[in-house]
Amino acid sequence: MAPPAIEIDGLTKDYPVGFWRKRMRRSLDHLSLRVEEGEVFGFLGPNGAGKTTTLKLLMNLIFPTEGTARIRGKSIEDVQMHREIGYLPEQPYFYDYLTGRELLDYYAQFFGYDRADRRNRVAKLLELVGLTGAANVQLRKYSKGMLQRVGIAQAILNDPNVVFLDEPMSGLDPVGRREVRDVILDLKQRGCTVFFSTHILSDAEMLCDRVAVLVEGKLQGVGAPKEIVSFEVQGMEIMFEVDGTPVLAGLIDRSRKTGSRYQLEVPEAELFHALDQLRDANARVFSVMPIRPTLEDYFMRLVQRKKDKAPPPAVEVATR
Repeated sequence: MAPPAIEIDGLTKDYPVGFWRKRMRRSLDHLSLRVEEGEVFGFLGPNGAGKTTTLKLLMNLIFPTEGTARIRGKSIEDVQMHREIGYLPEQPYFYDYLTGRELLDYYAQFFGYDRADRRNRVAKLLELVGLTGAANVQLRKYSKGMLQRVGIAQAILNDPNVVFLDEPMSGLDPVGRREVRDVILDLKQRGCTVFFSTHILSDAEMLCDRVAVLVEGKLQGVGAPKEIVSFEVQGMEIMFEVDGTPVLAGLIDRSRKTGSRYQLEVPEAELFHALDQLRDANARVFSVMPIRPTLEDYFMRLVQRKKDKAPPPAVEVATR
């Protein structure tokens, strides 16, 4: 059986906080995960949940308090592991006086490619991320979406099997987010494993085979987005139009109006009674849809549950 692309076992990170009497505050609490080859895996959580800490630990930029991790069977402490991965940090800094082509050529030199190979590789990557037309434009003139795409290009210069992206859609407008989503989907089609952190839940639902939800450093759930929120029907939504009539006053008072149409939410058990009332009033029913929970609903419930709990942070131990 082939090893998973990413295997995390009990990964924990404590940071000292305070000035005079330092305390250890836990940023990541015994995280264990498996990500299979070829998956697009979303790592979800609010700001401060421990997502960036996890990625820095996997990149060996910081060191764990406890636990370990392996990427494609190699320990994160093995420098050779970095030959098989790509990484885009949340807030990358690029030399903005360089053009997109010059930047990628510069990074390609770190992998020992000769001039001809660099030229071909950079041209293909610029085409992949949709920047061929801006290849000779200085980065200072790029939009944020363009910078994210050139950042992804540098992350896959070495044809990595696993790519880590930290908040790749953060701060982007809808056009920029779509551009980055298209690149991630293209990587998936090429057989690449993509592990990306985000707090934009609609992107995770659209892109991910599976997701993990992290709140205050603790793993709250792992699975396909639809499995996490389940298919339980929470109610029914009826979209209708009706001429002004007192017969439907009760239903209209419970409805939201958009233009000339009303949107009514009713419990599943009351659906047929509501439809009978609408039919008797000669209302025009346009749609009847089940209301199911979304990943955002699940996410917000977890965050609210944490807020409602009184206990102090997970770990806060005085040190000498």
